[in-house]
Order: sequence, then C-alpha cells, then structure tokens
Amino acid sequence: MLYFSKWKIALLLLLSLAAVVLAAPNILPRDEAEKLPGWLQPVSLGLDLQGGSYLLLEVDTASVMRDQQTSLVESIRATLRKQRIKYADLGAVGKTGVQVRILEAADRDRARELIHKLDTDVKSEMADDGMLSLTYPEPVVNKRTAQAVEQSLEIVRRRIDELGTREPAIQRQGADRIVVQLPGVKDPDRIKQLLGKTAKLTFHMVDDSVTPQEAMRGHMPPGSEVLPAADQGRGLPTAYVVHRRVDVGGDMLVDAQATFDSSSRPVVSFKFNTAGGKRFADTTKENVGRELAIVLDDKVISAPRINEPILGGSGIISGGFTVQQAKDLALLLRAGALPAPLNVLEQRTVGPDLGADSIRAGAVASGLGLGLVVVFMVLVYGKLGLIADAALVLNLIILMALLSVLGATLTLPGIAGIVLTMGMAVDANVLIYERIREELHHGRTVISAVQAGFERAFATILDANLTHMIAALLLYIFGTGPIRGFAVTLGIGIATSLFTAIMMTRLMVATWIKWRRPKMLPL
Repeated sequence: MLYFSKWKIALLLLLSLAAVVLAAPNILPRDEAEKLPGWLQPVSLGLDLQGGSYLLLEVDTASVMRDQQTSLVESIRATLRKQRIKYADLGAVGKTGVQVRILEAADRDRARELIHKLDTDVKSEMADDGMLSLTYPEPVVNKRTAQAVEQSLEIVRRRIDELGTREPAIQRQGADRIVVQLPGVKDPDRIKQLLGKTAKLTFHMVDDSVTPQEAMRGHMPPGSEVLPAADQGRGLPTAYVVHRRVDVGGDMLVDAQATFDSSSRPVVSFKFNTAGGKRFADTTKENVGRELAIVLDDKVISAPRINEPILGGSGIISGGFTVQQAKDLALLLRAGALPAPLNVLEQRTVGPDLGADSIRAGAVASGLGLGLVVVFMVLVYGKLGLIADAALVLNLIILMALLSVLGATLTLPGIAGIVLTMGMAVDANVLIYERIREELHHGRTVISAVQAGFERAFATILDANLTHMIAALLLYIFGTGPIRGFAVTLGIGIATSLFTAIMMTRLMVATWIKWRRPKMLPL
C-alpha cells in the first residue's frame, strides 16, 4: 500500500506540475492573463464578481399564434383565388382560429381539402352555410410556442456571440423566459436594444393601385396593408401600401455585412441562399418597373424601384443608416429573426466596484478558512498535519486548474463551494490519521499502522465523498444559476480532495517514512 513504482511517482508529479501551470494565470492581473494562449486562461469571473449586465426576457408567445393565423389567412386567400373559388368572411377568429365562408356548395369539399393541405395541423369543421372553421388544437399551440422559445434562445445566443461578449450566461427560465448574464458589459442599453429587436426582414411588392391616404380612409385593396416608413424625414413617404404576401423572407439570407455604397453612405449588403436567390430573381423579373418594399419589423426601410431583374441572389439595403446602425442591422440579419418579440421584464447592472468587493470578501473568507484548517491540522497531528496541509494546498491548485481548463465561470456561490471544499478536503486525512492512531494503540509497527490506516479508512472516505458527490449532482440537475455554480465547484472539489487524500497524501507520507524511518509517529 505504501509502495509506489517509479512510473506512478512520475505521473503524479507530472499531474501536479501541470496543475500548477494551468492554475498560475489566476494569480496574474486580468489584462496580463488575457495575453496568454487560449488554453492557458484563468477562471472566468461571473456577473457578481466582474460586474456587468443582467437581463430577464420574456418571449411574447401570443404573437406566435397571431403570426400563424395571419400566414394561414394569406395562404388561403392566395389558394382560393388561384383556384377561382368564391369566398367571403376570411379572417382570424380568437387566438387560435381562422374562418372562411365558401359561397358555392359545389366548391366546399375541394376548398376544404386544399386548405387542409396548407397546414395539416389545423382541425376543420364545415357548417351548412359554407362557413369553414379552422382551429389549432391545444397540443399544436403548445408545441409551436415551445419551439418559438427554443428558437428565441438560440437566436439570442447567436446575437450575443456576434457581439464578441466573453463568457455570457444564457439560459431558459420557466416556460417562456430567458435569463441573459453578460459579465464585463458596460453598455447594457445597446445590448437590450439589439436583443429586443425582432429583426424580421421580408420583401413585399408595393401596391400602387391606391395611395396610403386612400387606403387609410377605408379603400384598402384585399390582401394589402399600410406599413409606416422607418425613415420619415427628408421628404420621403411616411407610409406605404404593400401586399401582405411575402415574396422573399429574411430566413433565406445566408450573409449580411455592413458596407458603403458608391456615394460612401453606410448600407447593408445581403446574400440569399440558392432557393432565396431564385425566388428573388423571379420576383424582380416579373415586376420590372414596380417598387419592392424592404420591410424590417413591420416598417419599410426602403422601397427601391426594380429597374432590371436581379439575378445574382444578392443586393443592398439602404435607409439612411449611420455606420453603427448598419453594423447592428447586419449583425441582427446574420443571427436571424426572432420568431416572437422579446419583452425586457428586469434589467440589473452590477458595477465593477461591487464585483471587486465580492472578490475581496471571497478571498478573505477563503484565506481565513485555509488558515484555520492549516493551524488545526498542525496542532492536532504535528508533522503529519503539515503533510495534510500540503495536500490541501495542492488540492486547491488542482481545483483551480480544472475550473480553468473546463472554462467554468466562478461566482460568489462558487467561492462558497471552494471554502466548503477546504473544510471537507481534510476530512479524509482526519479519518486516515485517526485510523493510524488506533492501529498504533493496538501495538502495530509504524509501517504496519500506516498501511492499515490507509487501507481501512478507504471505504469510509469513498462512502462519504460519494454521498457528497450525489448531493452536488442533484443540486446541479435541479438548481439554476448560483446554485449550479455552487454545485460545480463543490463537485470538482470533492473529486480533487479524494485524489489528493488517497494518492498525494499517501505518496508524501510514504516518502517521509522512507527517508526519516521514524520509530514513533507524531500522533
């Protein structure tokens, strides 16, 4: 039990040296540490330690079904017109329904079949007077709103990543909420503005059969709507009448970049995928001489005239942008549109001074805890207590090295987990030393007592640490935010303390006995 082969000793020393190297960046100033290679970085500090912004967002799930209703209404209108089926009273009903009256009895079965193909998830019911009622069942509503929340979470993550924010924490909370924590962010208003924009880009043909003023007075052509202009200055139109039908959607974009046009004005260049490029080419080819409205979040950015077909699958968006606005729009388009608006329910900004105070408080608590444990072990176990203290320091080094390698984010609860780990780390040494003391009292020799102490204390140590590990695992699975931070450091600390107690302490005790050959142990 006390014998170590040379390769085991070499491996343990190599692991210890690697831990020292990986943990070393944590004692450097942050500015200096960031200059090191990517694999040699310190532990990332959480929002409560570094300062930054906290946002609680709510997905407007009700708008998801409104969009579904609007899309189904437009699809029904286009299909029935194409098939020359007479209809009336087409529109949304309630929060999850759509209705349409089929005027000719002979067309009702065919119309019902055609409409069902548009969305197979809707349930349809035909009345005797030809009124076809379409309803989304509750399971379908729940499924689509849940998908919208998941998609919103992914798009928020993409937008944050595009900004280059380091170590953001983005997670779902409850059924329709998203928590965003951005350590070190000093401009939370810009982040809130970027995350709050739906960034739904669509291309519609302008309906030039009526003016916006005539449409607003009640002469709205079927299938059209009035949308305000995003930029209403410089003598430009304040509103446009556009077809509700989307000719090309922004979901077909594959790239968007901020650039400058021939007059050095900031614009956004975009590029469609193959399907979007073909649809864009067909749209421009069929509508030469007409205006194409570029709509972002229900506002017309610009409505250029199509002078010739655009066959390359790319184009530019101009709208009197500043350079920053062009960059932000390009970022939003690259990240994708949100399926539903996000409402900011809560916003908090943690200053760096408060974070520095938390770090100082954590350092004081850790230092005090470490000092008390060191003094206790030396007073009770003498030289063997010094060995336990050396193993405890090595345990902290390995713990910080693992947190750095895993890219974990250290929070104030995480520091609490480290402080608790220090107290638990010497438990194994106490069990071993007390077992050795008992064996000595029973008349064993030094080597025999030490060997028996390590062997017979192992089962108890393993049982205690497995119990703690299960508790840490449950905290991580069922906890959120700070609780998970505490569980991570506690779990890693348990694993490292088990390693240092079983392997490193035994190696140091064996080496000390081999060199000193003591007749008595200081117990």
